[in-house]
Amino acid sequence: MASKKAAQKSLSLAPVLDLNEASALHAQLMSLKGNPLVIDASAVERVGALCAQVLMAGAKSWEEDRQPFTFNKVSDPFIKTLQLIGVNIDHLLAQEARQ
Repeated sequence: MASKKAAQKSLSLAPVLDLNEASALHAQLMSLKGNPLVIDASAVERVGALCAQVLMAGAKSWEEDRQPFTFNKVSDPFIKTLQLIGVNIDHLLAQEARQ
């Protein structure tokens, strides 16, 4: 019997990813665990270090589970803030997001 591939899930991030949003973001990620995940960060205006940490922990967890974890759309503020705090997500960007 062939193994069934898990359905791809998507997650749109809130415009403000601050301390108040961190636990909700963590809960959202955990509810999607076990499935390939595509993240839309196109609406993000501000991102705090704790939410960046939650996202990177999620990426690591998906990698350990051998599931894809990609960002298909990212806003300039999202990328610039991650770069400012020293987080590189180039390896997690879908081809479309690199343009």
